[in-house]
Amino acid sequence: MTVGSVQFAALGDPTRRAIIELIAARPRSVAEITREVTVSQSAVSQHLRVLRESRLVRAEPKGASNVYHIDPAGLGQMRAWLDRFWSKTLSAYKVAVEQPPEESQ
Repeated sequence: MTVGSVQFAALGDPTRRAIIELIAARPRSVAEITREVTVSQSAVSQHLRVLRESRLVRAEPKGASNVYHIDPAGLGQMRAWLDRFWSKTLSAYKVAVEQPPEESQ
């Protein structure tokens, strides 16, 4: 998988999307995340592993647990991947808009 698409693959799961939204609102521990989603703490940990491996979140040790934060580097990779398509789309739109209207017969 290419950089960027790895992050999108990780976000393909609705539970991981819910987790990333919680962490985006504020950094949280596994226990805090588990209280907010409908899966077990073990499942939350597995989802966090996928999000860490795709560089969407990072763990910061705090006492006996970790606090999870959004990883700006991974989000930046995903944004750069999307921007390639955005630039092409805008260029195609510009060409289409600048075309003279077709005359109806």
